[in-house]
Amino acid sequence: MFSLKYTDKNSKARIGELKTSHGVVNTPIFMPVGTQGTVKAVTQRVLESEVNAEIVLSNTYHLYLRPGTKILEQAGGLHKFMNWNRPILTDSGGFQIFSLTDLRKLKSDGVEFSSHLDGSKHFFTPEKVIAIQRSIGSDIMMPLDECTPFPCDYEYAKKSKELTSNWALKNKEAFESSSPLYGSDQSLFGIIQGSVYKDLRESSAKDLINIGFDGYAIGGLAVGEPMDTMYEMVDFTTDFMPVDKPRYLMGVGRPENILEAISLGIDMFDCVMPTRNARNAYLFTSQGIVSMRNAAYKDDYTPLDPNCNCYTCSQFSRAYLRHLFNAREILSLELATIHNLTFYLNLIREARSRIMDGTFIEWKNSYSKTISVNVQSTSEE
Repeated sequence: MFSLKYTDKNSKARIGELKTSHGVVNTPIFMPVGTQGTVKAVTQRVLESEVNAEIVLSNTYHLYLRPGTKILEQAGGLHKFMNWNRPILTDSGGFQIFSLTDLRKLKSDGVEFSSHLDGSKHFFTPEKVIAIQRSIGSDIMMPLDECTPFPCDYEYAKKSKELTSNWALKNKEAFESSSPLYGSDQSLFGIIQGSVYKDLRESSAKDLINIGFDGYAIGGLAVGEPMDTMYEMVDFTTDFMPVDKPRYLMGVGRPENILEAISLGIDMFDCVMPTRNARNAYLFTSQGIVSMRNAAYKDDYTPLDPNCNCYTCSQFSRAYLRHLFNAREILSLELATIHNLTFYLNLIREARSRIMDGTFIEWKNSYSKTISVNVQSTSEE
């Protein structure tokens, strides 16, 4: 399923190829988030032809609640339901459930929770999460785990890690005892937990490797811990992750975070930041982050980013984009989302190119320095 093609000589950065039934994914890769079977504000045609997203991420929790597994099975799986012929990874929904705080009850065999939609009661077990993802038909499935908050004391983190490891075994057994519903192969990743405690991270990684998964994710980071701590945990944990399996850092993040994590050996990323920021008029550019409601762009007829070749930058000016946002036109959301996603994926493609030609670390450091000193004003009228 995964083949390692090249490793940077000056860092842990890697280039790989992830083969699925719905196409090949080149790593490192960023996965646009399509929580409910749609990446907000853009069509599948645009994702494929304009953005060239190689894989998208959807969410088990949300799709289970709406439209439900019966609808997905009748449609022939999520790929057919949403008319997307490229790979899909589905998160287990564990993070969403554990974000419900007072609306959930953790048990040894699963988690009871109340729907955020109508308050109805539900119970997720590792076995049920696998069954739901069989119904979805995703190419890559994630197991049920517990995502610890930050801060988190050691004893809680230890119990949580042990629970995640126990559930991981049940997830794997359920996966092996069931079959894909639609004829396409599915893979199952494991999720390494342990909060910010190195011995727990090491123990969690070893637990999962003993069970055996098709890939390994690092969960429980980017939840409020200092950035340096996150990098330290990633750097430490990747040393225990198999070289011949894909490595996924969940929920990260800003462009500079992604580049740093690539240098630490991570292959896969997802985050709502590019799409959520786009809908709020905050756009990533080679000159820094800009706010399209900024009064300075009222009569600025230059492209949003002169170094970007996306549809938005090649066809429209900053003045027009600002007008659309201030007029609350729906088109503003689509054009901004096209740009932000293209920016992220172009950054990833540039990273792959730099790893190949041996200039990745120098380029990464220069990029991060430029971004840190060149964030544009966000003042509004």
